[in-house]
Amino acid sequence: MRARLALPVALLAAISVTATACRSSSGTGPDAKDAPASASGAADYNPTPYDRIKDGGTYTTAGTFDDQGNPFNVNATLTASRVWSWYNADAITYSPTGDVQYNPDYFSAVKVAVEGGDQKVTLTINPRAVFNDGTPIDWTAIRATWQANNGSDKAYAANSTDGYDRITSVEKGKDTKQAVLTFKGVYPAWSSLFTTFLHPKAATVGNFDKAYVKKAHPEWGAGPYTVGSWDTHSGNITFVRNPRWWGRKGKLDKRVYVNLESTAAVNAFKNGQLDSVPAVDAESLQQVKGVKGTEIRRGGSPFAYSLYLNAKSPVLADEAVRKAVEESVDRTQIAKIQFQGLDYREPLPGSAVLYSFQKGYQDNVSAVLTYAPDEARKELDAAGWKPGSDGIRTRNGRKLEIGYTLLGDDPLGKATAGALAAMLKQTGIRLVIDKADEADFADILSGRKFDLFLSGNRSMDPFGARYLCDFYCSDRDSNITGAGTPALDKEIRATGRIADRDRQITAVDKVEREALRQYAFLPLYSGPSTYAVKKGLANVGATIFYNPLPETVGWEQ
Repeated sequence: MRARLALPVALLAAISVTATACRSSSGTGPDAKDAPASASGAADYNPTPYDRIKDGGTYTTAGTFDDQGNPFNVNATLTASRVWSWYNADAITYSPTGDVQYNPDYFSAVKVAVEGGDQKVTLTINPRAVFNDGTPIDWTAIRATWQANNGSDKAYAANSTDGYDRITSVEKGKDTKQAVLTFKGVYPAWSSLFTTFLHPKAATVGNFDKAYVKKAHPEWGAGPYTVGSWDTHSGNITFVRNPRWWGRKGKLDKRVYVNLESTAAVNAFKNGQLDSVPAVDAESLQQVKGVKGTEIRRGGSPFAYSLYLNAKSPVLADEAVRKAVEESVDRTQIAKIQFQGLDYREPLPGSAVLYSFQKGYQDNVSAVLTYAPDEARKELDAAGWKPGSDGIRTRNGRKLEIGYTLLGDDPLGKATAGALAAMLKQTGIRLVIDKADEADFADILSGRKFDLFLSGNRSMDPFGARYLCDFYCSDRDSNITGAGTPALDKEIRATGRIADRDRQITAVDKVEREALRQYAFLPLYSGPSTYAVKKGLANVGATIFYNPLPETVGWEQ
């Protein structure tokens, strides 16, 4: 699952940026030659066996529910996925490096075979597995999840249909506790489709799209924890042990989310009110480093932050303008702003779907685009945009002004916006910064109410190639740029039918380069995963692709 971040650039720092900070003499930036070959693939989360975690205690962090709490819905964010996992099934997870792990409390046996060129997956469900309302978890839950996400019924606002649309049938096996999935061809990433699943009642059109909007439905959930309190006024959430749980019991008495903004969260951690907090920038890292009883856990990051260009907006409908914008952005300088004071370096990202620490990764961005403001100026000249007396280009009496939607009021977000404005000004483009509330995030994206927007995604599984269509297909709601063509869509979807994973990734790299030539999507940076954590907290921190099962999170004995 690929989840969109709830707060794209809602980070903390006080960094002063001027136009001089945005100049670079080379296409890739002055420090590109010193960058490591790949981003960090390390994990740091105090891995601790279940039997070495004490029984009891509370784990509290900043967080809240999201507008759309169904992670299968196109409007769901990373927040929704994280909250969901605390009171719904975590049936399949991955190791930090991406190895698949089946949870026997849900799937007691998994068999994968290929018959006549078609893949067949048999999921045997734990006979004790039951939803909280007493409904048995059986093959109908797998079928309902497939039907809601396979794209056959457009009324479902599904996050991604890729993979689900390759399943030709979900049938009952030897009994109701066995689901037999038949695919058209072979689909290597099948496990990413059923890391969790829906209660059949939650999989109706109305409930899929609306039931979880600012609401929880613990009766449709399952797992070691369930909702204790869900305060729609404060935004606070408490999970408690689930009396209907049949598996290993949760080690914690309570898991608590407190609705706090970034600055307040850091202060709450310093005051001992929180047990863990992200240290996302130099200032927050400095504040938490000296807190007694704290350790800093840092590793690689399956996050990708990118600049989205709305190809449907009047000024950016012209591909020449979009290309000039991208050629004007010095990504090395943007990365410097983000990583200042963190003692962290990484190569500039070259793909939307694979990270540089993954096998098969290629730098597709550099194959298509370089930082070239001189070329950008020439292209705008050719497109009829001429410099005015103030340096801002005009055409037919209209100034070349482009909006940049900035969420929140944090200094690092402002610094990034200021840097982009300085870069584009040198090309003759005026960047108009439009401030918006963080709460408007989903509405801005779903309504495509932006020209330029910086947002991030987190990969919840290692099968990045599966998500190529989500970023670049012209008929996908998840492609918030609106760019693409039917011909390109066809090429993208053809990569999903390649059974061999290595061959598939090679094909994906080739097609992604074509997609990047739409000049509507520009990967900017990933960054480290850094957390300040109270000592003794187990299985929490920088985990890459690993999502520890809720019952394994707790305090060391």
